Amino acid sequence: MNPVFFSTVELATAIARRKISAVEALDAHLAQIDRHNEGANAVISLDREGAYERARKADAALARGATPGPLHGVPFTLKDMHETVGMKTTVGFPPFADYVASHDSTVVARLKAAGGVLMAKTNVATMLSDWQSNNPLFGRTSNPWNLERTAGGSSGGAAAAVAAGMTSFDVGTDMQDSIRLPAAFCGVYGLKPTEHRVSLAGAFPNPGDAARSVRLMSCLGPLARGVDDLSLIYQIIAGPDRRDTDLAPVPVVAMPKLNLKTLRIAFAPTFPGFPVAGDIGVAVEKLARQLQDAGAIVADAKLPKLDLRDDLAQGGALIGMMMEAAQPDPPKRPTPISRWFEALARRDRSILAWDQFFDNYDALLCPVAMTTAFPHREPGTPIKVDGKDQDYWMLPAYGAVFNYSGHPALSMPCGEDRDGLPIGLQLVGKRWSEARLLGVAAVIEPLTGGFRRPPGY
Repeated sequence: MNPVFFSTVELATAIARRKISAVEALDAHLAQIDRHNEGANAVISLDREGAYERARKADAALARGATPGPLHGVPFTLKDMHETVGMKTTVGFPPFADYVASHDSTVVARLKAAGGVLMAKTNVATMLSDWQSNNPLFGRTSNPWNLERTAGGSSGGAAAAVAAGMTSFDVGTDMQDSIRLPAAFCGVYGLKPTEHRVSLAGAFPNPGDAARSVRLMSCLGPLARGVDDLSLIYQIIAGPDRRDTDLAPVPVVAMPKLNLKTLRIAFAPTFPGFPVAGDIGVAVEKLARQLQDAGAIVADAKLPKLDLRDDLAQGGALIGMMMEAAQPDPPKRPTPISRWFEALARRDRSILAWDQFFDNYDALLCPVAMTTAFPHREPGTPIKVDGKDQDYWMLPAYGAVFNYSGHPALSMPCGEDRDGLPIGLQLVGKRWSEARLLGVAAVIEPLTGGFRRPPGY
C-alpha cells in the first residue's frame, strides 16, 4: 500500500486509524522524492532528520491514546516563502540564502498544530516574481508531465511536487495567478481565497522586521489533488490570527454539500481582448454543456462592463507602488499618496462590478491561463498559443483579474490538450464564499475526471 497518491484526507484518516504509521507515510514520500525530484527539481531544503523526529512523535502520541489533529502525521511541503523555525526561507534570492526565521508564520504554525509533518520547502521564482520557477539558488523546476515544459510559477515547485506524489499538499501564494496557473499546468487543484482571508503574517522572509508593504491582492492558499483536500487545508489556515490586522472576522465554515441542479453557473471560454488556446476554450464549453445536461442552470456569461486589460494594468501599478514602498532606499520622486488613493478608488469600481455579477451566479467557469504548460524560456519571451506569438505578460491574465477584484477562485484539472498536457479550468465565486465555491467544485469534480497521475509516476 503506497500512500503517496492518497488524498490528504485519506492519508490523515489512515494514520489516525493506525492502518499506516506516520513514519511509514514519511518513508514513502521521501522515497518518491528520491526517485523523481532529480528530474523535476521541485523539492528543496529537505529536512529528513527533522521530519523523522516529527513523524516519530506523531506515532508516539497515537500510541499514548492522544486525539489526532486533522493532519496528524501527514507529510507535507511548503513553498519557499513561509517563515519557518529551523528551516531556511530564501524565496530563491541570494541575499536570503541562509535566512532562518525565529518564528513560524501563521500558516506554518497552524499546519503544525493540526499535526502535519513538514518535510521540505518547494522551489519558486526568484522573489516570487515570474510565472516560471527558476532562481540562482536552486535552479529550474520542470513539469512532471513533460520535463521540457515549465511547472509554472511562482508556486511551481509546490504544484510539481503535489502532482508527482512527493507531498500530500502544499500552500502557495497568489498575487497574479501564482497558485492557480502552476496548479493548472501540473494538473492539480489550487485555491486562491478571498483577499484578507488567510494571514500574511510571516508569509515572506523579513530579516530586519521591516514594515509590511504587500497589503493587497496577495493571498495564501492550498494546492492539492482534490477538492476535499483544498477544503480541509483552507479551513485550517484561514481566519484571524491576532497578527495580520487586515483579516476580516468572517466565519470559516465547512464546505457544504450542494445539489448541482440548484446551481447557477456562468461560463466564458474567453474574456474580451484576452488570448486563449483553442483546446482550453473548447474545454470550458464542453464542461458547460455537461453541467447543463446534468441539470445545472448554465448561462453564457454577461461579464461586467469593465476594461479588463486596464484592470490588469491597474493591478500591476498597485503592485509596483507596494514594491516601491518596500525598497530600503526610496526613489527620489516617490509616488504621491494621492495616486495611491486614486488607484484604490479605481479598484473599488471593479470590485463592486464583480460583486454585482455574482449576485446572479454561484460561480463563473473560465480559463485559468491563456495556454497549457509551455517549453522553458527566458521570462518575457513571447509564447506561442495555437501557433501565434502572444505577449508573455498576458500569461496569467484570466487569474490576475480576480487578484485585482479580490474574489475567491480555484483551478481544477479538466482533461488534457492535444499535446497530452493538463488543462486547468477556473471557478470564481462571490467574495467571502470560499466554502460555497468549494462545494460547487465538489459537485463538478466527477464530471471533469479529477486528478490524474503524470505518466511514469
